[in-house]
Amino acid sequence: MSLRLGDIAPDFEAGSTQGSIRFHEWLGNSWGMLFSHPADFTPVCTTELGKTALLKGEFEQRNVKVLAVSVDDLDSHNRWIPDINEVTGSEVNFPIIADEGRKVAELYDMIHPNASEKTTVRSVFIVGPDKKIKLTLTYPASTGRNFNELLRVVDSLQLTANHSVATPADWKDGDDVIVVPAISTEDAEKKFTKGLRIVKPYLRYTPQPNK
Repeated sequence: MSLRLGDIAPDFEAGSTQGSIRFHEWLGNSWGMLFSHPADFTPVCTTELGKTALLKGEFEQRNVKVLAVSVDDLDSHNRWIPDINEVTGSEVNFPIIADEGRKVAELYDMIHPNASEKTTVRSVFIVGPDKKIKLTLTYPASTGRNFNELLRVVDSLQLTANHSVATPADWKDGDDVIVVPAISTEDAEKKFTKGLRIVKPYLRYTPQPNK
């Protein structure tokens, strides 16, 4: 059965390029991004892991730990990392799980047989500190992910988890946000002291409350 939003992210123990990892324990009180790549020594994956390494500071600012996974073994990962560093000018400074037994891939339904019987699709799972799945994304092997978009999603998830707001289309950190419909306009005017812009009775904007 596919994992759904709000489900507890399955725990697992696996070897990685930074030693053995027990997923829930490794996350601790952090947010997490678990993302799969189809295979080592492949072009799109090389650019993706390099980009993740370059953005690791951005993820850390948001209290997000990143964890990659593929069905290749640890020796393959370790031989591939120098290529990633060289090609992208980065330093892979996060763990890559060796999942040659496909334990993690199967737990997270990362292998889609109609796409490929052997390799994982490009799955993304954002997990909160409560170990619940907050977001899932699935890309085909041919399409590299936009990691700046993943940072934007994390900003929205963290903001909306702590305030009674939602984020509109194309929202970026610092933009106005939407007051959730569950709050009356009268209560919203008291709660959001930076102001309220009413477009429709159900569409009310306010400046981002945590700025």
